[in-house]
Amino acid sequence: YTFPNDNRENAMNDTTRPTRRAAVAGLTAAGIFAPAIVKAQGTYPAGQTIKIIVPYPPGGATDIVGRTIADALAELWKVTCVVENISGAGANVGMDRTAKGPTDGTTMFVVPPNITTNQFLYAKLAFDPEKDLVPLSQVSRFSNMLVVKKALGEEIKTVKDLIDYCKKNPGKLNYASSGIGTTIHLSAELFKKMAGVDMTHVVYRGSSLAVQDLVGGQVDVMFDNLPSIYPQVQGGTVRGIAVTQGTKSSFAPEFPTVAETVPGFDVQSWFGIGVRAGVSAEIMKKVETDVVAVCKTAAVQERLKKAGMETVGSQKPEFDKWIGDERKRWGGLITELKIKAE
Repeated sequence: YTFPNDNRENAMNDTTRPTRRAAVAGLTAAGIFAPAIVKAQGTYPAGQTIKIIVPYPPGGATDIVGRTIADALAELWKVTCVVENISGAGANVGMDRTAKGPTDGTTMFVVPPNITTNQFLYAKLAFDPEKDLVPLSQVSRFSNMLVVKKALGEEIKTVKDLIDYCKKNPGKLNYASSGIGTTIHLSAELFKKMAGVDMTHVVYRGSSLAVQDLVGGQVDVMFDNLPSIYPQVQGGTVRGIAVTQGTKSSFAPEFPTVAETVPGFDVQSWFGIGVRAGVSAEIMKKVETDVVAVCKTAAVQERLKKAGMETVGSQKPEFDKWIGDERKRWGGLITELKIKAE
């Protein structure tokens, strides 16, 4: 379970790679993609190449979601699906490229959590996240994890221990994040507010550098993506305290939730599939229906599970509500704390 986390926002790699691989053909031969899928009908997308824009560099959780869905749709639709990694500016570059792309349904994008936060973090965006982009189905979710450096592991073993320590030593501890406005950063800020504690923010350009300094003892606390930090917890280089999602994680069931000590605390990272505004209602519905269908297959669920993610496969109304709730929550927190992206 090792891969770079979803918040490596600062690389500027534009990489296009086909994702219809021989491995997928093998899965098809075995019938893995067959259950729960209604075969594509009509002219869309027959004969067309479909592009899925991933607004982060290759290799991270966002990329895994994009390539998993690209492979599944390529097999279902019998077309070529390619993934194009267009990263930078907290996913803004990739989302803007989608918003200004074609309206024929040949370009989709992986919907990141940033679609709910960037309008509050940045003074000006080149696109309107609410008007120019249309999320269609949530594909996956996963938790973050509260961890502390090894030297604090005997003194801070629980969420209550961390709160008590912070209240006795206000401002003494610092916490690392992978960038302003990421779920890693906002998890910590929400925790500070709800628990009534103070910690100093140390910003890094990506999660790997932050984890490196956490392991080295240069920073004290971090709310990292669970799939990324879990190997460090298992290896004993940092101490795991709790998961940030509201219920126990099936990925790390031995850990309590932050909510058991701080009622109502619930933070998850998540990704979906969407298109730009202006795509026809018929094409939007087909994409939504078929993404939901492939999310029900064993192949997609197993691939995401190996990356530490829960498969969702929600329909558009449910995804719209999720995004609306996230936008309201994070927008309020960002505005209240006057958080601005640098």
